[in-house]
Amino acid sequence: MTTQASTLSPTELGRLSRALPFWLSLALVPLAWIAAFYGGWVIALLPLVTWFLFSILDAAVGLNTENADLEATDDDMFWYRLVTLIWVPAQFLTLFGLLWYVPQADHLGTFERIALFFGVGVITGTIGINYSHELMHQKNKLERFLADALLAMVLYSHFRSEHLLVHHRYVATPRDPVTARYNEGFHRFYPRVLHQCWHSAFQAEADMLARKSLPWTNARNPFWKYWAMQGACLILALILGGWTGVGLLLVQAGVAIWQLELVNYIEHYGLTRKHLGDGKYEHVKPHHSWNAAHRASNWLLINLQRHSDHHYKPDRRFPVLQNYGPDEAPQLPYGYPVMTMAAMIPPLWRRIMNPRVRDWRRTYYPEVTDWADYNKRRLPMPR
Repeated sequence: MTTQASTLSPTELGRLSRALPFWLSLALVPLAWIAAFYGGWVIALLPLVTWFLFSILDAAVGLNTENADLEATDDDMFWYRLVTLIWVPAQFLTLFGLLWYVPQADHLGTFERIALFFGVGVITGTIGINYSHELMHQKNKLERFLADALLAMVLYSHFRSEHLLVHHRYVATPRDPVTARYNEGFHRFYPRVLHQCWHSAFQAEADMLARKSLPWTNARNPFWKYWAMQGACLILALILGGWTGVGLLLVQAGVAIWQLELVNYIEHYGLTRKHLGDGKYEHVKPHHSWNAAHRASNWLLINLQRHSDHHYKPDRRFPVLQNYGPDEAPQLPYGYPVMTMAAMIPPLWRRIMNPRVRDWRRTYYPEVTDWADYNKRRLPMPR
């Protein structure tokens, strides 16, 4: 079932019933505790629900092309904002509560403990980092702090600097590490971005300080805060669960980072801004991001799949992100849960996506006949 494109009034948007589907993510918190208490096959429910249940729901409830009125205020979006705020203490208490409980739970073997925190990493990556992404784009200092807290729990705090200072400015150009290249499999993309994103984030902050004649060691460099918050998480894990707790925190963080970079891989795969010459590139447009209007996975991911509008207005809150149809932006055939699974199988991914990239090139850039320099990132860095 596909909802016809229409405008949702601020009054209708503000109803609790409209916001409740976005609260489904909170059900993953008690599920994590149930998995820890029972162990065994129940542990598998965390990744299964996150990946497969929402994929099934996408097939059942279809697409949502409805757009909210942009005149909606923060008061109209209260129930939507609340879930992102509630998630932070919920994730903190769950993660560190389990780091205390699991090492002393005799009914859980080593494999079950690792598997459980694999599942926890799926939800802290799929939900936690995504909510952090929503919060870091806001001007409110509390929300930005909560974004940092969520990233510290997965030991990936530099993502904020990389995302705000590098990705949004240089997306779909050779300077953006997380714009996946055409024909670049995820297994090549992943180690590349782990290395490049940290360095590009650090350099971006150092450059900002240098423009103010300050060294990178200045206290205003947010990396000091990043390191302090991540260190606090590691120390707390050690206090609560000993070295086993530290190891399980690292398992969780590794899985969460993997989930994040899978999404980064999907969002701009093969899409490039046209080089205008002399290191100049066209402005970012809606067709430089892949979109998905799948209703259920947008509930889970708080409209992250409306990615073109996010790049157009990065501080726009998720309830009012606008949907772009196929005449305005390229569309993914499935929601992110299915597409992330496909990305782990490069031949399958290329079979699904490469023809779509080639169609995109013919549609938007028919004048470009040789894409070799774009494919190999041989074009000049943007000025």
